[in-house]
Amino acid sequence: MAMVTSNLGSYQKTQMLRVECRKRDRDRDHKNIHPYKVIEITPPPKSLGIRCFPSNLQCGESVTIEGQTYTISAVTHRYQLRKGKYEPREKRLDVLSTGRYILNLYLENLLEQS
Repeated sequence: MAMVTSNLGSYQKTQMLRVECRKRDRDRDHKNIHPYKVIEITPPPKSLGIRCFPSNLQCGESVTIEGQTYTISAVTHRYQLRKGKYEPREKRLDVLSTGRYILNLYLENLLEQS
């Protein structure tokens, strides 16, 4: 699900849009494919749009978006309390280009050794 916020003067209106994964994104073997909001977190952060991926993604895994390989830095699931129940609101992937991810690991290792 994606959130759309419109600002109308001092009144702010929020709508929930349902994003369905396209048929070509689904695989017959993987029924658990869900939409994720993908953000490349290298400064400045850049939105890569809403993409469909399996529900079992973890940090350190590689994903390919439009021919570019990224490594997942964080997976965030946000929930909203509605009528006494928590409902899923947003699934977000924070990614880094694979080269940047490896460079960050190398620099962190150097920092620990010093």
